[in-house]
This record gives sequence, C-alpha cells and structure tokens, in this order.
Amino acid sequence: MTDKKIQNVVIAGGGTAGWMAAAALTKLLGKTISVTLVESDEIPTVGVGEATIPTLHIFHRMLGINEAEVMAATNATFKLGISFENWRDVNKDYVHSFGFLGQDCWACGFHHFWLKGLQKGLVGDIGDYCPEHLASREGKFAVMANQDLNHAYHLDAGLYAKFLRNIAEQHGCQRVEGKIQKVVLNSDNGYIEKLHLANGKTVEGDLYLDCTGFRGLLIEQALHSGYDDWSHYLPCDSAIAVQTKSTERPVPYTRSIARDAGWQWRIPLQSRTGNGLVFCSKYMSDEEAKQTLLDNIDGELLNEPRVIKYKTGARRTHWKKNCIAVGLASGFIEPLESTGIHLFQKAIVRLMQLFPHHGIQQSDVDEYNAQTREEANNIRDFIILHYHLTDRRDTPFWRYCANMDIPESLQHRMKLFKESGRNFKKQDDLFGESSWVQVMLGQGLMPEQYHPIVDMMGDKELEAFLNKIKNGVRKKVDSWPDHNDFIQHYCRAANS
Repeated sequence: MTDKKIQNVVIAGGGTAGWMAAAALTKLLGKTISVTLVESDEIPTVGVGEATIPTLHIFHRMLGINEAEVMAATNATFKLGISFENWRDVNKDYVHSFGFLGQDCWACGFHHFWLKGLQKGLVGDIGDYCPEHLASREGKFAVMANQDLNHAYHLDAGLYAKFLRNIAEQHGCQRVEGKIQKVVLNSDNGYIEKLHLANGKTVEGDLYLDCTGFRGLLIEQALHSGYDDWSHYLPCDSAIAVQTKSTERPVPYTRSIARDAGWQWRIPLQSRTGNGLVFCSKYMSDEEAKQTLLDNIDGELLNEPRVIKYKTGARRTHWKKNCIAVGLASGFIEPLESTGIHLFQKAIVRLMQLFPHHGIQQSDVDEYNAQTREEANNIRDFIILHYHLTDRRDTPFWRYCANMDIPESLQHRMKLFKESGRNFKKQDDLFGESSWVQVMLGQGLMPEQYHPIVDMMGDKELEAFLNKIKNGVRKKVDSWPDHNDFIQHYCRAANS
C-alpha cells in the first residue's frame, strides 16, 4: 500500500483508550517512533468503564505497572466475577466468576464430572469447585505469591486515564490541546494527511489512531469505514450513569441486576460506588430509566445522572488506509461482561504486533481486521447468550429477547452444550470454557448427557474426586483475608 516508514503516530482523542495507546506506544516503541496525542478539554469522555477483566494484567505487565500503585491511584477494588441477578428469571441469581472450574481431563471439562455428581446427589453449586467463585460469595481476597492472576479490578476510569497519561508523558508523548475541526485527506491515495484544529494548529502524522469515541471522527466521518449494526441482537441503546457515596464495604464482584427493560450495574470502588442502568429506549423512556435507577441505589449522589446514547455494533473496517480505530470508535458491544477496556487493550497490543515500521502493507491490514472482527463476533455471541437464554417473559423487552433470532454461531454452541455438554474455546474467543459453562448453566441450560469417559470412575471414586477438589477450594479460600481488610493493607487509596 505504501512504503513510507512510520515515524510519527498521532492519537486523536484522550480518555482511557487514547492514553492506554499513548502509554504503550511511547514506553514500548518510543525509541523508534514519536507519539502525539490530540485532545480537547471541551469534549468530555464517556468515562464509566469502571469494571475490568483479568486480561488487564497482560497490559500492566507489558508496561511494568505495579498493581498496588495503580489500585491506590485509581481508588480501585478487586473483582472476582459478576453476580447476575434476575437474569434467568426474577429472583434467580448466579455468579460468573473468573478462574477455572475444578479439574479437567484430556477428553472433557470438569463440568462433565459435576453433571454426573449432580445426578448422583453428590454435588451442590458448581461454584464450590472454583476458588474465585467461592471467595466472591464470601467476600474474601488476597494476592498470593505464585498465584494465577484470575482477578480484575473496579477502578475510576478518569483516574486510570490520568495515571496512564503520566506514564505516556514521562516517555515522550506530546499532548496537543485542541478540538479537531477538519481531517485532511491526501487527494491521491485517500490517506489522512493532517488534522486541522479549531485553535488554528495543524497536526501531521504517518499513522493515526482514532480514539474519538462513538463519533469515529477519523475512521467513519472522514474515511467512511461503515458500521455493522447489532441492535437486533443487542437491543439496549442507552445508559444512565451516576456515582454515589459508599454505604457498605465493597464486595469483590460487579453486580448486574436485570430490570424490566435492561439491567443495572453496581460497581464498588474504595470510597464510592458506580451505578448505572443499561436500557432499551423502545421499551423505556429516559425519565423512566432515571427513576428506575434512582429508586434502586443507595448513598448520596456525587453527580447528576447523565444519559449516554449508543448503537451496538462494530466498524466494518477497523484499520483503513493509515487510520486504526481504538476504543469506542472501533465499535461498542455493551458493558455487560466488562469487555470495553479489554478491547481497547487488545487493539493496542494487536497494533504493536503488526506495527507497520517500514510502511503499511495490505496483508497486515487484513490480518488486523480479521482478528479484530473474529474476537468481536465471539464476544457479541457471549453477550447475546445472557439476554436470549432466559425464562423471563414478564415484560415486552424480555419476551423480545427470548424470541429474537440469534447468530448461527451461537445457536450451534447452545445446541452442542444442551445435547452433549460439549463446549470448545475458539482461537480468538476471549471467554474460555469455564465462562461459557457458568453462564449457560446459570441461565438454565442443562446438558442432556455427560461425556462417557466420566463413567470410567465408579461412584465412590467420583465422590472422592469431587470432594478432594471441593475441600481444596474451601481450604484455600479460608486462608484468604476479608476483601476490604486486604485492600486497606495492600492498596488503600489516598482519598478513601
């Protein structure tokens, strides 16, 4: 496409996505490229992505970020999973935890052994065989030496962006204040040539990252990459967010509470709580949503509730010409499983793996877009699963979700699990077998059979096998301190 060496990278937009990109590029590639970030103090960021998943450890390790330091700086707490309340049906709850269930064998996952144990009356909750699941229910947590990093964080997204900005600027990122007024394209090849700012400044680069949020100022408004609308599968198109003072000790999980036309989040930080309601405007007005949220939160309001409008979907092309969309400019699935910051991070890591030092090649562009598309489609299917696989029929919204058409890829996974208990992790699937199993079981999909290899164990051997795992989980969790006590010792925020 072009043999022009990439020396100057321009990031359009700040926020979490922009400063994540700036921190990674300057610290890891800063000796070979220059990085400029353009943002305007006049444009607010969405800034409500306060729950993360364990893959953030990969990003922090890459940048050499100390866990306790970033947690103290961002008012963070630990997260071991998500509590899904009223999703399967009203007053039926379950937990999707991080970590792994029990002990697999070469032929099948642990849940096959659990299924036979269930038939024999030998087991209870499948979460009893996962330390993170049990610890989340009992409010326990500890960072242990040589421990698998099966935890994530609840954090203040604004403070996280500020933390990353410090890293980026320490490693040479230049921030330019200004509102982008015009994106100038090269008349010959259609590449972005420069950005004109409202204050008269001009910023030029060889490669541009679009971190302008839902607007997609570069990737869509200038380059017209197109957008795949997933509203049919994921009909919620609005959210209301508000922060409140904490009224109780923080729990080590995110709460996701299904409501009449969507769901409510509750995210506990050290000194405050993030609250919000994701809803479908076809079934609930903004005012109804606001009242629903305010009726179901505790604590003094710290800001005015604000409405955020969006359309679920993804860009048809995430890398086009010399522009790569990162963050909300790339698309938006929805916050149900806290995948937002992961997708920001994955886009940045993927870019660095395919970085076009010696010029932009179509093979790199195609590979980047194919990987991004596949991962987004797998996450989309996992989110749809929560809405579609439900016994709720009590409101028009839930009746729609239960009866809507779903992608063939998801139909296959559900049918495979129902008929045989089988579930296989795809190559570019963020969520592993334990996650899919927990949600399918939690939403009420019970397999009709288990793998025949389980019958190689006699009943007594199976009981001993299950009890050994369960007792090991119990012993481990009993050794962990209270979640809040550990935070106070490990990473107490200065303003908590």
